[in-house]
Amino acid sequence: MTLDEYADRCEELFAVGGFTEVRKVAESGLEELGPDPVLYRWLGLAHAAEDEDDHDADAEQAYETGLAQWPDDLGLLVSYLELCLRADTWTYPGRATRVKRLKERIAGLAPAGSPEAARVEAALGWAGRGYWQDVRERTAAARTDRAALTSHSADVAEALEQGGQAPAHPEDLRAAEVAAALELLAGPWRAPFRLMVRHRAAAYVTAFVLVLATNKALVLSGAVSYSVWGWIWFVPLLLAESKLRQARRLARQRVIAAMEARHADAAAAG
Repeated sequence: MTLDEYADRCEELFAVGGFTEVRKVAESGLEELGPDPVLYRWLGLAHAAEDEDDHDADAEQAYETGLAQWPDDLGLLVSYLELCLRADTWTYPGRATRVKRLKERIAGLAPAGSPEAARVEAALGWAGRGYWQDVRERTAAARTDRAALTSHSADVAEALEQGGQAPAHPEDLRAAEVAAALELLAGPWRAPFRLMVRHRAAAYVTAFVLVLATNKALVLSGAVSYSVWGWIWFVPLLLAESKLRQARRLARQRVIAAMEARHADAAAAG
């Protein structure tokens, strides 16, 4: 395969969260084509995306190996800077000390307004956040995740209303998420979950009313002076949402497998 084909496969897999698969593709490309800054960058990014100490060390090694041969490669420099800015200064002081050198190197190579310069500004803004900015950022991330789950729930509810899902491309992640959810919600024992997904807003309102009524009734009965037992009404809703989250994970695995199958077929045909 060519370098462009390896890079395209890495980009496709990275976009759907196939970080392990990206590393395999990048390593295969390095073995077949020899050292290349683009493949070292993808290898580093796929390690860094795991957000674990061991993977961060492997990402650092990939970036440094690439920069040893291509010291002016902006892709490697910016990716390495992002990794160093994310590192804890007490645990990894070496990465923190490299930030200034990397910034200066990038400033001399990346013109103002370039994509690389924009990435540097974004990374520096992230690293310079204070405590409350970090809290707001995490809150925004939680809201984004919640919105994605709500959108997924609406797609599943629509498919349940229609009695099924129209055929879709196996690499269509959104369609794969719906298909996986329909599978996980199938069966007579999961009928209550399907009902809660189809009428999500009403289910939450009903659960909240039952929480207030149950807690109030327990207190008025004299059984307890203060009650939180009513919150147990939210357990079925949480279980239904866990099914939707599980479906999203399963769909991601299936899409990655479909991409890998297409890549294998293309390699066999070529």
